[in-house]
Amino acid sequence: MSSPGPSTIPERVRAHAAEVAGSARFVTIDEEALGAMDATAATDPPGRDEVRHFHGDDREAQAAYVLALNAVNFGSGWFPTIRKRPHSSGYWTVAWGLADRWRDHGPWSAADLRGLTAADVAGTLGQPAGHHLMALYAQALRDLGAWLGKRRAVDVLDAHADSAARLADALVEGMPFYRDHGLYKRAQILGADLEHFGLAEPRDLDDLTMFADNLVPHVLRWSGVLVYDEELARSIDAEEPLPLQRAEHEIRCCAVHAVELLSRRTGIAPRHLDGWLWHAGQRPEVKAHPRHRCRTVFY
Repeated sequence: MSSPGPSTIPERVRAHAAEVAGSARFVTIDEEALGAMDATAATDPPGRDEVRHFHGDDREAQAAYVLALNAVNFGSGWFPTIRKRPHSSGYWTVAWGLADRWRDHGPWSAADLRGLTAADVAGTLGQPAGHHLMALYAQALRDLGAWLGKRRAVDVLDAHADSAARLADALVEGMPFYRDHGLYKRAQILGADLEHFGLAEPRDLDDLTMFADNLVPHVLRWSGVLVYDEELARSIDAEEPLPLQRAEHEIRCCAVHAVELLSRRTGIAPRHLDGWLWHAGQRPEVKAHPRHRCRTVFY
């Protein structure tokens, strides 16, 4: 009898990324450069940002913030076109806008979420109401409200607090913008956020893969680990948006697989390597180089 295939989302992502990396046409992993990476700093988790994130003593408000932020944790393909807050990336602009909303007015209830418009979200985030990303954010938050139904955010998160993989399953089943088939970036990262925001410590956090976005691959390319073919590199360096097709998928899969290889060598969990690489991507010398951009709801 054949052995059963991968069953959890992290297991499926790991297998899929390895398969794509093994047959990649546009992206190569330079194993010598990967072997030279010193990941020691990844064992020191970054501190909390008390200004641009919402951190409070009210678990219900904290849970509502984490779920809302995760619901709109995408849009990097549009980030060059939004108004940034001082010294902040697109992600931090969105996170900070939501945090200020929570501090000034409290969280949105599930019923509030279901009624949100693009104008409501734009007002919260300080963006033009007609920006396409605001309509997508409003849809994502309405989907969250529909998924919650009559449940509170804290109750939903507590019901899945023991397993990040099981939480990822619930998100993918419940909301279409989480169906990032093959990679499931945002569905996985919510489990890690439970720990970061002090809501829970799922037992399987170290089973999660890297959270496949466009910044960690950029850091790996800048470090010489990911090598792109000439045409793909030219397009990215010219800041041309990539379609949601094979080359873009290879970039994210090869990043996941490279982090898996680095994790095996160092013994550091992929989620910690992800955090270390993501924060490295905030450095000015890294941000000075164009990264790939893809207009998608998945990252």
